[in-house]
Amino acid sequence: MSTSAMRPVRVWDLPTRLFHALLILSFVGSFVTIKLGGLWMDWHVRFGLLATGLIIFRLIWGVVGGYYSRFSQFPPSLRKSWEYLRQHHSRTLGHNPLGAWSVYVMLLLIGFQAFSGLFANDDIFTAGPLAYLSPHWSKVLTGLHKSNEWLLLAIVALHIIAILAYRLFAGQKLAKSMVTGNMDWPTQSSARDSQDGWKSRLLALVIALLIAAAIYSLTLLAPTASFDDFM
Repeated sequence: MSTSAMRPVRVWDLPTRLFHALLILSFVGSFVTIKLGGLWMDWHVRFGLLATGLIIFRLIWGVVGGYYSRFSQFPPSLRKSWEYLRQHHSRTLGHNPLGAWSVYVMLLLIGFQAFSGLFANDDIFTAGPLAYLSPHWSKVLTGLHKSNEWLLLAIVALHIIAILAYRLFAGQKLAKSMVTGNMDWPTQSSARDSQDGWKSRLLALVIALLIAAAIYSLTLLAPTASFDDFM
């Protein structure tokens, strides 16, 4: 198909693209700061809170967001995944069946990492805002929080490898689409554009501000406690 017979289709709305960029920032920031330790742990908590807010936003946006960002458009399906493999990775607007599995697994793992981080503590001077609720569960979730790091690194590595593989072997520029929001598609197709107007963006801003306010309020709940309580 010649380039002249293609048109850009708006697939990823601006809120989804910003979510993706900020999630990368929170992941890299959390990983770097936990390795640096010391006073950087305060920033580790901040990046974790950012990830918590982002996951909550994505769950909501997956219901009310742009057409291709909605979970109803890419439900996990073994049958569709098998058909997709048999068709030799045919191009798909939005998340393809294999990519759908990646999205759900990453949301699950990052979501658990963010959730468990709210209860985690390092037995020195840093604790999540909800660690004070139960010393026992704080200890349990701290262990799971550390263990989940390796699963996260593995799924992120697979995600990056998949993006590179699609670029090298299938000519699909998935990363570019997430940056621009568009995918080139045959002009004669009836593909719809995802809603990405000011109303949609305003809705996303309101949702984000409400989540930010809730996360900030959460940080004010934790009392000053001695770390002897967690030992």
